[in-house]
Amino acid sequence: MNHSPMNHSPMADLVIDTLRADQALVVVRANRLDDPVALCRALAAGGIRTVELTYTTPGLTDLLAQVSAEAGDDIVIGAGTVLTADQAHAAVAAGARFLVTPGLPPEAAEIVATGHAAGAAVILGALTPTEVLTATSLGADAVKIFPARALGPRHLSDLRGPFPEVALIPSGGVDADNAAEFLQAGALAVTAGTSVVRPADVDEARWDQITTNAARFRAALR
Repeated sequence: MNHSPMNHSPMADLVIDTLRADQALVVVRANRLDDPVALCRALAAGGIRTVELTYTTPGLTDLLAQVSAEAGDDIVIGAGTVLTADQAHAAVAAGARFLVTPGLPPEAAEIVATGHAAGAAVILGALTPTEVLTATSLGADAVKIFPARALGPRHLSDLRGPFPEVALIPSGGVDADNAAEFLQAGALAVTAGTSVVRPADVDEARWDQITTNAARFRAALR
């Protein structure tokens, strides 16, 4: 059984290296997203360059393609809530540099294979030690610990014991108040959500506010 990522593409390495440098990514939950390029640039201006747009937002593949074509190379764009190999294929075809699952869907192995065939990084979701073990055996480049709020930083620290080489990324309930604790517990990076990208700010195109939120989140990590 393999316990380390099989993917050594330059693009996948860039994703992990950017996460390690910024210590954060943002998952965007929005009912609609009219200007994904402006959103990504606003986040990057605040110091968070890795952005996960999800399949819960209508028209995801079009949004990914728009960001890939227009946002610039410093934006690392990916697709979240990936549940099937077909979704994985559509996302990487649209320019996603990484794929994220909320857990271990039945097609997890196919999602990893699809992402790696395109050179993309794959971050599989898990919560328990057994799920982390499964994710790593499937070749995940990193493992998203979700929902992180359920068991907190101590759980992440406990997982680091048997899995010291696995890149763990807590998601769900991480904010400026607790993000540093997750990093101290051994996280590669933490996932910011609506505390940085509030749906109302997206709807009203309050890009300066989102930049401020991102910068505040980054500052809290230190």
